[in-house]
Amino acid sequence: MKTCVIQMNSTGDKAANLAQARRLIEQAVALEKPDWIALPEVFDFLGGSKAEKFEAAEVLREGPAYALCAELAAKHELFIHAGSFLERNADGERLSNTTAVFDRQGREIALYRKIHMFDVTTPDGASYRESAVFKPGEQVVTYEAEGVTFGCAICYDIRFPALFQALAARGAQAIVLPAAFTLQTGKDHWEVLCRARAIETQCYFLAPAQVGAHRVKDETRLTYGHSLICDPWGHKIAMASDGPGFVTARLDPALVARVRAAIPVAAQRREFFA
Repeated sequence: MKTCVIQMNSTGDKAANLAQARRLIEQAVALEKPDWIALPEVFDFLGGSKAEKFEAAEVLREGPAYALCAELAAKHELFIHAGSFLERNADGERLSNTTAVFDRQGREIALYRKIHMFDVTTPDGASYRESAVFKPGEQVVTYEAEGVTFGCAICYDIRFPALFQALAARGAQAIVLPAAFTLQTGKDHWEVLCRARAIETQCYFLAPAQVGAHRVKDETRLTYGHSLICDPWGHKIAMASDGPGFVTARLDPALVARVRAAIPVAAQRREFFA
């Protein structure tokens, strides 16, 4: 399976973000002819105030971000792992950070909502409080795409290895992590965490990311980029340069099987209790 991860510089302009996503997907299809494409976290809207986020959010299956990915999946007859978009919930109190996945006919085959909320203060003093806007998801999600089992995660989820062990236990051979990693944390932690999750699960790891500047109220914030694909041995087999673009790599399920046979950690794992 030939895969492609898209790197974007999304901002608080939803129409421009969707146009950028369309352009990059169309370019990737023309140049690389992939079977599967993934977009980054919150590809539809990044930054802005709480009110602006709510205004940009869409009801599931009724908005333009969802429709765009379904349209392009069907048009180009490929799988699209639609990063994540802002989903409006029925209670109106908080949003969900939601991944939708589409098959070659543009049909939804998976839905995942980000479980872990990024409530931290980064080394530069910037405060992030995702839980003030977003409701955590509760479901561990995998899906099948022509013989490959993919597992779903989003950005800050990467710091919680139990989720990735659960995905591997459910048969994942590749794990997808759309992200908008901050520059401050990304420069020290992004690559090592991606490679660690690949190594410990013995899965391919595909991480499409946001890159560059966006505005949050009166503050400019920077995302790290460096979208990458790792193999199940933890080798980087593709990495994006700075700026919007894409990189591709082929997934070989036989390599997953060989790595797991050589170092059978799943069979050797023991339970520990405090």
